[in-house]
Amino acid sequence: MNPRTKLEKFLTEGPISQAEAFQFFDQLESIDLSFMIGLWKGREFRTNHPMDGLLESVNWFGKEFIDSETVHPLVFQKNNGVLYKINPGFIPLSLPFDKIPRSLVKPLFSAASPFIATKKDKARIRMLEYRGVLSATMIYDQHGMYDMFRKVDDHTVLGVMDLKGGKEESGYFFVLERVTKGK
Repeated sequence: MNPRTKLEKFLTEGPISQAEAFQFFDQLESIDLSFMIGLWKGREFRTNHPMDGLLESVNWFGKEFIDSETVHPLVFQKNNGVLYKINPGFIPLSLPFDKIPRSLVKPLFSAASPFIATKKDKARIRMLEYRGVLSATMIYDQHGMYDMFRKVDDHTVLGVMDLKGGKEESGYFFVLERVTKGK
């Protein structure tokens, strides 16, 4: 089964285990920095991670890679379709995300958004080794956090967020689909 078909199967059948997600991730091709340039639409790849459902509940749009030094790691979409960026430095990653009722997340996020919105880039990308493979990796400026990417097809990548202090075999998985290609 090709990677795109396998990805769609996982997405439609519901959550898979972390082990299955890492096994799929490890089978995918590495990508270089230029591949990531552009605007990407995101969606969650559920693995029963504590953050599952969190970003989608607050209208997460995706990520934007301008160049290797200029990355917007959290792009959201207003109800009117306008995109805006959030400074991830204001998000307390020590919260027990799996204990927060999803019904409270959207109103809290909506109230905080005007105060944590930014026009400044808050990440960069580099080639880093993860799980034995050198591939494009997004490095957050303000958190001990990395998003590693592998190629599903020419327009789709699978990402996994690795948080400093997190369990070695635990990651928050997501899919990015290309909206626009960089220059």
